[in-house]
Amino acid sequence: MAATGPEPVGVAADPEAVKRHRALFRAVRRRQNPPLRRTDITVTDEAAVKRAVKAASLGNAMEWFDFGIYSYLAVTIGHVFFPSGNDTVQLISSFATFAVSFLVRPIGGMVFGPMGDKIGRKKVLAVTMIMMAIGTFAIGLIPSYATIGFWAPVLLILFRLVQGFSTGGEYGGASTFIAEYAPDKKRGFFGSFLEMGTLAGYVGAAGLVTILTAVLGSDGMESWGWRIPFLVAGPIGFVGLYLRLKLDETPAFQKLDDDSQHRASDAASAVETTAKGDLAKIFRDHWPTLILCVCLVGAYNITDYMLLSYMPTYLSDEMDYSETHGLLILIATMVVLMLIINQVGRLSDRYGRKPLLMAGMLGFFVLTAPAFLLVQQGSLLAVSAGMLILGLSLVCLLGTMSAALPALFPTQVRYGSLSVGYNLSTSIFGGTTPLVITALISATGSDMMPAYYSMAAALVGVIAVACMKETAQQPLAGSPPSVASREEAAELVESQAPSPRF
Repeated sequence: MAATGPEPVGVAADPEAVKRHRALFRAVRRRQNPPLRRTDITVTDEAAVKRAVKAASLGNAMEWFDFGIYSYLAVTIGHVFFPSGNDTVQLISSFATFAVSFLVRPIGGMVFGPMGDKIGRKKVLAVTMIMMAIGTFAIGLIPSYATIGFWAPVLLILFRLVQGFSTGGEYGGASTFIAEYAPDKKRGFFGSFLEMGTLAGYVGAAGLVTILTAVLGSDGMESWGWRIPFLVAGPIGFVGLYLRLKLDETPAFQKLDDDSQHRASDAASAVETTAKGDLAKIFRDHWPTLILCVCLVGAYNITDYMLLSYMPTYLSDEMDYSETHGLLILIATMVVLMLIINQVGRLSDRYGRKPLLMAGMLGFFVLTAPAFLLVQQGSLLAVSAGMLILGLSLVCLLGTMSAALPALFPTQVRYGSLSVGYNLSTSIFGGTTPLVITALISATGSDMMPAYYSMAAALVGVIAVACMKETAQQPLAGSPPSVASREEAAELVESQAPSPRF
């Protein structure tokens, strides 16, 4: 019965041999799966968790403030940076420049993600924050096409590429940072603050653009007012940088970096001390999960960008709403979502990630067409109701995804894998959403194309959610359990201790 490794105790073990040598096999099993000890468990510091959530969420808010500004000023930017002519061509050119930053996001993810697994989450998140602030601030300084001609759109594209490259390391790092700090039973709640930052960034961008448009008018915005939101983003970025530099590394990464901290069992250590941040390893060993991540993120991002980035343009171009009017309705919708998103995070901790994600995907699949039919009625009440229906479906995804995605991958490759998967999907599906929808409407003449596009994405999302594993209230793969108090740690150890035999 000679065998190598753990085979004798696994599924292939000879039942007769187990019967003859029960004590021997029990000892081997105990060696392979040692009982949980108190020192295996990470007890989180609530104050440190809150600081980490604040720093990560502010960075995410800044990222979406930047992208929100560009989305909400798409028409104005088209006039400033591209030659005069057909308004639709200018708008498509503007959205193409919006999309071009997403082309380099996967490259940024492949650079910053594995780097975050090697040198630490904190250092990389500081670099991405600096790059984002510089790129956004610089856009506000570019002369118009009327002043420098061809070089205006060239510089715009250059700094959009800087933004896109830095963003490639932002979401994966920020969601990983919060997930690794948060206790297992509250990961959904704390993760929801990251997407609250997304909504806050959009609300800030939409609010600022709305105020400036109301005060300066269209001519004033095209002349110089459009620069103000971009210039404001620079100082905000350095506030975020200050907060991030004050943080410690996540407990999970410290465990990888120094195995003496939170000394885990032999089995856990074997998992956690393998090579960190190997890009080839990510594609070779984790490709099935990467595909799942791409599908989840693709469905999530198409619906997200459709509502939060494209809808103001839809209302102004297709429904003849004023830009200010459309933004005000969107701002009201996002404020409602901000009020409930943390409760969605709590629900995902209590009932699981899959039920909440499935509710959001099915909501988009079933309700998007009726919501757009309401929007097309044109009245304030009908448009607001349609936007709210879409928003309630989206918040089920927003409040859950930032806890669900990091849990797909083990600690030693989490930042890199999530950055690669998230940004590949966002590059292909997310950033191209406004461009694709605008082109589809132009080609078909149908105002319902945004609804059909979102429904197709949601169908993919339904299948992806059905295929994923439930991870709520469970330790992150490759990390020891994380709890909120010493009492909870003691209860966990006691619950897993073997029952005495008499």
